[in-house]
Parts: sequence; structure tokens; C-alpha cells
Amino acid sequence: MVSKKVMIGGAVLVVLAGGAYALSASHTSASKNDFSLAMVSDEGGNISDHSFTEISWKGVKSWGESHDLKKGKGGYDYFLSKTQADFDTNFQQAQAAKFSMIAGIGFNLQNSLEKAAKQNPDTKYALVDAQANPKLKNVTSLMFKSEQSSYLAGVAAAMQAKAEGTDTIGFIGGQYGPVVGRFEYGFRQGVASVDKNMKVSSIYAASYSDAAKGTLIANTMMAKNIKVIFHVAGGVGNGAFTAVKSHNQALKSDQLAKEKVWMIGVDIDQTPQGAYKTADGKKDNFTLTSSLTEVGNGLKNAANDAMKDKFEGGKTVWYGIKDGGVGVITSNMPADEKKAVTADQKKIEDGSISLKYTGQYDAPKANRTSLTN
Repeated sequence: MVSKKVMIGGAVLVVLAGGAYALSASHTSASKNDFSLAMVSDEGGNISDHSFTEISWKGVKSWGESHDLKKGKGGYDYFLSKTQADFDTNFQQAQAAKFSMIAGIGFNLQNSLEKAAKQNPDTKYALVDAQANPKLKNVTSLMFKSEQSSYLAGVAAAMQAKAEGTDTIGFIGGQYGPVVGRFEYGFRQGVASVDKNMKVSSIYAASYSDAAKGTLIANTMMAKNIKVIFHVAGGVGNGAFTAVKSHNQALKSDQLAKEKVWMIGVDIDQTPQGAYKTADGKKDNFTLTSSLTEVGNGLKNAANDAMKDKFEGGKTVWYGIKDGGVGVITSNMPADEKKAVTADQKKIEDGSISLKYTGQYDAPKANRTSLTN
């Protein structure tokens, strides 16, 4: 495995002051007019999903524009998958359009991407959130240490829950597996670092696209007096945001201290989704923080490396906090939470806080349930 830093003019940039978190992939002056990039989304793909697909597409689009390319064949494009049955077809269509590099956005695409890579050895592939067979030298794997950013989210969540006088925090997952397990593991570790007696109630939707399930789960959690909810569930999370917004909009400003519910976003800054007005017209926001995953910049780096004949084929490139690959938003945190999160980020960077995720996280079964329909 190799580690790579995301650079801006030769330097890594991670800014937490004022709540900003900035990362930009290196801009290379190298130009090959015949190099092109496409991405295949996970199921339920939507380039405006406020989550994984959107941040990936922003990276692909930004890469194309940085090289004066246009959307479409010979430039940059996306292929959206409604269901997993679309994966093979989308890779075939991208290959038929002769894109130089094709990215699979999510661990669910691993089998289809590896099959396409075997059939098309001259095409380069990038697999996000899963590690491809290292024997495939035309595939690079992009992995993110999301346990680090979710640890920081857990610190903020636990401090906020204590301030609200509650002893349980909600976690909404999409499909349980190693990637979402990475988030849950880090989140639980962060919560426990603040209060070992604080509970985390996890509910998995068995979907990344069913917003109605997100609404149902969030309402279920709020009915149990849970005041802080972290979602790692793509479009399902949009439904959770809808439920929490409805709850908060019904409150008057003098009720917020005791009744307000907070959401924690994922992958991109979901602060805009938390904006609302109280019942008496006060502007407010209920996004406490967001656990960021800079997938788009990982894709830009992979494409730029390929253009410069430095493609990391058969290898896994890891992005963590030190590399600028993950982070959190602090702008909505109270001062004490921001101070604690900033201090813990430095400890993760210098190794004082060590998170050892082994690939699958099994929380106590009493604290995890899953919807099956």
C-alpha cells in the first residue's frame, strides 16, 4: 500500500478555523488532449444527492474543466446506475465511448469494475472505497480513513448530547458493510472518548436511495428523545434531514434549547441542508457538523497521475486527515466542541489517538437493527 498527499501548490491544506475545510487536488500543467475520464455511480446514483455521487462528480467535472475538456465523449462524463443491474452495462458503455480512465464510485461496483478491467487491459480504472485485486495493474484503489473524521464527529455529537441532557445518539447507516462500518467504528470511538456511558443506537436502512426510510428512521429516533443523529446513508440521509427539519420548524425559538434535534452530515458539507426557520420566523441551522470525504480530489489525482504516466496500478492509495482526504466542518459547533475537535484532530495527526479499524465493525447487537423492506 502507498500513501499519497493531496497538494495545493506543493502544500497540504486543511483549514478548520471558522469551520472551513478546504482541499484541492494538485493542478498539473501536463496535458494530453486524448485523455478522458468517466465515472460509474453506485445504485440510486444522482449527481445532486448531497452525498457521495455529487462530490465524486464535482471532482470529475473539475478535473475536466482544469484541462479545458468538455462533458461527453473524449472529455469527462458520468454513467448513473439506478440499480446494481446497471453496473455492467454502464462500464460497457463507458468503454465503448473509449474513455481513458473509468472510475467506479463505491464498493458495490468492485465485481463489475474488476470484470471490465480484465476485459479491457489497456483502459485504466479507479475503484473507490474498495481494494481491487492487486494483480490488476490497470486498476488503482482509492481508500479513505473515514474512521478519523467520524471520530471527530463522534466527539462533537457526544458533547452536544450531554449538553442536551440525553444519553443516546443516533446512527443511520445505508447498507451494513466494511465501508459504513468504518464510519460507525470511528464514530463510536469518538463518542466513548467523551463519555463511555453514552449509547449509540444504529439503524441500517438496507438502502442508499430510499429517502422514505430515512424519514422513518429519524422519526423513530426522535420519538426516543434522541437529539443528535449521524447519517452515513446517501439518499436515505436526505429523508432524515427532511424529518428533522419538519421537527425543528414546528418549534418556536424559545423551545430550541430543550427540543432542537441536530443532524451530522456525510461526505460533503451538508450545512446548507440544515438551514430552516423556526415557527416564529427565526433563521437557524441544525447541521452540527459533516464528516467529509474528498473523493473528487482523489479521482483528480488518479487521473492526473495517469496523464503523467505515474498511475498507481495494482496499488491502494490511502487518504486520511494528514493527507487532507477526510475532515470535519466546525462552523456550527459551540466553542467548546470546536476546541475539543481541533485538539483531537491534532492528536490523530501526530498518532496520539490511534484508530485501528480491521475491516468490519460489530457493535453490540442490542444497539444495531436493520430494516429489510
